[in-house]
Amino acid sequence: MFRISAFLAATLCAVTVSTLNPATAQERRVPASQADIRLSYAPIVQRVAPAVVNVYAAKVVQNRNPLLDDPIFRRFFGMPGQQPEQMQRSLGSGVMVDPSGLVVTNNHVIEGADQVKVALADKREFEAEIVLKDSRTDLAVLRLKGVHEKFPTLDFSNSDELQVGDVVIAIGNPFGVGQTVTHGIISALARTQVGISDYQFFIQTDAAINPGNSGGALVDMTGRLAGINTAIFSRSGGSQGIGFAIPANMVRVVVASARNGGKAVKRPWLGARLQAVTPDIAETIGLKAPTGALVASVTAGSPAARAGLKLSDLIVSIDGQPVEDPNAFDYRFATRPLGGTSQLEVQRNGKLIKLTVPLETAPDTGRDEIVITARSPFQGAKVANISPALADELHLDSSVEGVVVTALADDGMAANVGFKKGDIILSVNNKKIGKTADLEQAVTESRRLWRITLVRNGQQIQVTLGG
Repeated sequence: MFRISAFLAATLCAVTVSTLNPATAQERRVPASQADIRLSYAPIVQRVAPAVVNVYAAKVVQNRNPLLDDPIFRRFFGMPGQQPEQMQRSLGSGVMVDPSGLVVTNNHVIEGADQVKVALADKREFEAEIVLKDSRTDLAVLRLKGVHEKFPTLDFSNSDELQVGDVVIAIGNPFGVGQTVTHGIISALARTQVGISDYQFFIQTDAAINPGNSGGALVDMTGRLAGINTAIFSRSGGSQGIGFAIPANMVRVVVASARNGGKAVKRPWLGARLQAVTPDIAETIGLKAPTGALVASVTAGSPAARAGLKLSDLIVSIDGQPVEDPNAFDYRFATRPLGGTSQLEVQRNGKLIKLTVPLETAPDTGRDEIVITARSPFQGAKVANISPALADELHLDSSVEGVVVTALADDGMAANVGFKKGDIILSVNNKKIGKTADLEQAVTESRRLWRITLVRNGQQIQVTLGG
């Protein structure tokens, strides 16, 4: 799986209509003549291409030679102690979504960047600041620096209205060759087993997209943004006709947070852990097919609990839209506006009932996030107390008490011994770890043997490590 970039979702025969009225919904019909087939995408491309940009990111990295860590080696061979630096660059695409100079792209395009530049279709370049990064969706929002003009933008479509078979156009900068336009069709919707980001719900297309397209635009034939291209499935590194885009309805949520000055995206919190319905479970509860999201646990006092959601309830729809699996529910729930309510249709004991869930954010107090620096198996791990917001972010059971690993330094001991993001530390050397201060205290003891109890993917594990 390679991450990538841009396409434009389009519908072939709406070209004439859409050039007259961009806001008109897509018209869908089969070409009736050779003249219909010869219709050109040029009017749409000319209108939307100026809003698709190139994104250049650069960061300084050290060429680390482990021999240079040894002062005797450096002195013997007369080598300097400071290790050489190298500029690492990446190239992607982006979409202008606000005339003031707001650009949306993929988070993986600018991740770790020290410098970001944006090049417009007219070849002008601007430095950009990172306004917001959202690793959960693999989206980031940039703002051009020092600009005093209005830029062309793309409006958002309602990506839930897209249909398999709609013609699509991809615009981006594949392999750095310059702005390129390709077309295809939407091959599938609601792809949930792609493994790119937390919200597994992607538009699939056969429009040719390649490395360098990441962050580019997927537009429909009315010239509106239908999605942000993010990844391709490829065995060669080039396009093989399987590309994935983040739907515009999710992009809209991230951009709205950036416009409002937020540094993080605020989303509704359900307060329940969901699991997929397997064929065995479907047979047990009398379903014709393994579909829906099964409630595995409910957090006390959460929106789910207040709405009356219970253990073993099966969520089959949200606001009238079907729920195929937990990933589909997560996506649809995350795109709902805060402050209102959503209607869940739930199967309970063979009967369908409706529940009203308030749309509010999860409490996020008392994380007390720290990095473990003491020599121990945890050295290089960033850990935090489990809050409802963090449990939601990492898909944890918020009823579990303990300290969770939120990040790992690549060269740290914790990464080397096999700890993973999302591991919940319950005890160290038979001492309960209830908060980060407990773990910080536990690792100050010099030991040859470490006995650790943790929870990973819902399973409790006993680990013994040498100090």
